[in-house]
Amino acid sequence: MHRLITSAIEELKDRFASIDDVALENQRKVLDAFIKNRIALRHFAPTTGYGYDDVGRDTLNRLFADVFGTEDAIASPLIASGTHALTVALFGLLRPNMTLLCATGKPYDTLNDVIFGDGIGSLKDFGVKCVIIPLSDGVPDMKAIARECNKLKPDVVMIQRSRGYDMRPALSVTQIGDIASVARSNCSARILLDNCYGEFVEKTEPTAVDVLVGSLIKNPGGGIAPTGGYICGTKSAIADIEGRLTAPSIGREVGSYSGDYRPFYQGLFIAPHITAQSLKTAALFSYVFSSLGYDTLPKPEENYDDIICSIKFGDADKLIDFCRAVQSASPVDSFAAPEPWDMPGYNDKIIMAAGAFVQGASIELSCDAPIRPPYIAYLQGGLTFEHGILALEKCLAALKIY
Repeated sequence: MHRLITSAIEELKDRFASIDDVALENQRKVLDAFIKNRIALRHFAPTTGYGYDDVGRDTLNRLFADVFGTEDAIASPLIASGTHALTVALFGLLRPNMTLLCATGKPYDTLNDVIFGDGIGSLKDFGVKCVIIPLSDGVPDMKAIARECNKLKPDVVMIQRSRGYDMRPALSVTQIGDIASVARSNCSARILLDNCYGEFVEKTEPTAVDVLVGSLIKNPGGGIAPTGGYICGTKSAIADIEGRLTAPSIGREVGSYSGDYRPFYQGLFIAPHITAQSLKTAALFSYVFSSLGYDTLPKPEENYDDIICSIKFGDADKLIDFCRAVQSASPVDSFAAPEPWDMPGYNDKIIMAAGAFVQGASIELSCDAPIRPPYIAYLQGGLTFEHGILALEKCLAALKIY
């Protein structure tokens, strides 16, 4: 093993112990929810047609609500991605001529056309006004949030927990609660949280919001769920949203899945452990690259509020070499060489290393980046910490760090 990695693992022992402690508490919470809902083999059976009385679907919804501490939930393989889940939630909560306030800066790139697109059925096309409050030195501007909530009286306040393609810290559960509190003190808006990459990172989930949304091929799918997304929240919010998942007249009464529900249940059960593996991998990469003089986020001594490690390379070639090294360490498509390309929904060319068992699964070790200065790689995931170690060895070799 590379001497830098050996030294880093020794120095990170206390951090790893803390990560394991969080995983234990989250595993307890998940197990309690499985026991409470009396999960049985019958819940894994597929359904067809309309899916009336689909016990697997309906119980999975209740399970997610209990795990995330909310009144109700939609956890569905019919949701194609995190962007889809957020779109369903936004269109469910907002009506023509309402106002959306983005409290944590510009949303993730794939939501740009959802909110601002012209002539494609976007929120803008339906008369929804969107106001963005920029971050202040990388953190939410609480004074501006209070001022704009008081002035605009928005109908929905949106918070993005993870960083997207910004070099800023992810938000903690406490910070999310503070934003929700400030917003509610100044308006009656519903609070919507993009919770992607943040599930099971802390001992509690951000239940101070009305709705939290994420993807099942990230943390809560445990690397096993083959597709899907979740929307957890208050009963009234979910009632408004469910009609946009299917149709306003039928909501969650229909929606079959002819596949096996088992991966969604099993993925959720294993998710706290897999998230811990991802956090250890991110901490290791951060420590090693920080010791080599690269700007990383979070810093090795800082807490992680999502599973992502950002590494600023300042050079396009180094960034591409790093992503290709991650791909070369993948169990699937290790022979492929990622190239920057125009991915749907993004404004810049994107390079993506994702040799995953589930296509695009960000809970599996992967890396992506926009090809734009200052050339930052966003590394996430890792089903096993051991895989993270082996990938880091390949990355160091690719950058000629021996």
